[in-house]
Amino acid sequence: MRRFTFIAAALAWLVPTGAMAQQPTEGPVVNVEQGQLAGDRDGELERFHAIPFAAPPVGPLRWRAPQPAPRWTGMRDSSRLGPACPQTIRPAVVAGGVADNQSEDCLQLNIWRPAGARKLPVMVWIHGGAHVIGSGTFPAFYGTALAQQGVIVVTVNYRLGALGYFAHPALTRAAPAGEPTGNYGLMDQLAALRWVQANIAAFGGDPRQVTLFGESAGAIAVSTLLANPQAKGLFARAIVQSGVGLADMKTLADEEARGLAIAARAGADSSATADDLRALPVEALVKAGEVRKPGGLAGPFIDGRLVRESPWRVFARSELIDVPLLVGANSNEASVILAMGVPLEAALLYLGDDPAVGRAAYGAGLADEELARQVLGDAWFVAPARWLAQRSAEGAASYLYHFDYVAEERQARAKGAAHGSEIPYVFGTLDYLASVAGPVSAADRSFSESISACWVAFAKTGAPDCPLAPHWPRYDSASDRAAVFGPQTAIVPQFRKAQLDHLLKVHAQRTGVNP
Repeated sequence: MRRFTFIAAALAWLVPTGAMAQQPTEGPVVNVEQGQLAGDRDGELERFHAIPFAAPPVGPLRWRAPQPAPRWTGMRDSSRLGPACPQTIRPAVVAGGVADNQSEDCLQLNIWRPAGARKLPVMVWIHGGAHVIGSGTFPAFYGTALAQQGVIVVTVNYRLGALGYFAHPALTRAAPAGEPTGNYGLMDQLAALRWVQANIAAFGGDPRQVTLFGESAGAIAVSTLLANPQAKGLFARAIVQSGVGLADMKTLADEEARGLAIAARAGADSSATADDLRALPVEALVKAGEVRKPGGLAGPFIDGRLVRESPWRVFARSELIDVPLLVGANSNEASVILAMGVPLEAALLYLGDDPAVGRAAYGAGLADEELARQVLGDAWFVAPARWLAQRSAEGAASYLYHFDYVAEERQARAKGAAHGSEIPYVFGTLDYLASVAGPVSAADRSFSESISACWVAFAKTGAPDCPLAPHWPRYDSASDRAAVFGPQTAIVPQFRKAQLDHLLKVHAQRTGVNP
């Protein structure tokens, strides 16, 4: 049963966090700006959980920009995971964990480090989940295997759904002068990155070597931050896994209309004030925000203060934050698109005014269903990844990948690597994968160790120089080379060139922006 800590959340903004801290008896101790933390030790690895990076966003701080985390007195016990942000519970195989412990007081992060860490590179993970589910506490994202390779891993919670991406005319009117409104999840991610810059050295991390990485909604967040001047200097490298958007974001007016509908479903009338909205029960807001169709999904939008332009248009001018970039997508991304209710026939829209030309780019003999599956995955994820690699190639190096590995037990029946399926291989959390999705083999584990080393190499040096993909070249449009990860990993020139060229040409014709 979902467990909301209503009383603690309601009072947390009145009570300093330290007043509720427990006194641990053993474990590593670190001093951060707010006070002392006591973590947990497991052999040569140390963990610190439920570290507040901002004040609890409850009471008058619901739907406000994150405020500084309060100080505490004494020793704060950081040996146990904290709550997920409020959300609808989904199966573990979908979300990467089960959000059976939830609270609005959720703006916390988790840190894994090797014992004795000194000036190590840092990897900050932004989880996915369509901006409505997920948590940095979920076992699919445990940082143990990555940290064992000589990096510090940070996983972050951020506000979700109607609590994280929500605009309403009453809130817009009540917002303090100059304070952004609406994109609260994105603000939380910026606050977490600022906290890391201020405090990670105390854990043995190097704030000048922060790699920001995320998948799906987390990758959309990374992409949005890459286009946002406020994020400059907060990370030195970026990894975008299945999350480059080539569509324009919605506007504040769009989101205010959506917010009015959500508020009405949660029990507020059209004349509700900001105080009335903040008094709505959290469970009602979570339920009211459950709009599954693509046009009603939560996520970053143009609020006019924090986000002023759709990120892809910033990228089109090659004005993104210039850091080394690793970007790619998976071979069966249509798995998530179809799950969102997008019909197969929608694929024809991406083929342009003359679908026959698009069909020719994909080759003769493809059944309509297979053609649609490939087109949807390419149009939403694969082509945008190549486009971003190309747009960023003139500055710091960019590296393009395509993930096509499926666990041995499922290879015969799978149509490719599903959306998000690279995560347990990168994190080395295959035991968790086996517990929710079926057996993993020795070959699967070996592949996981190999691809994880590529991500860590990128975090350490800005280049994914690893035994699995030796001499992985920086991307350039002339050679158009990508690392294709599968049972037989290879560097492939002009990967899916005809298909991706066609889709990007259609996009350019419709937007007036060159591919």
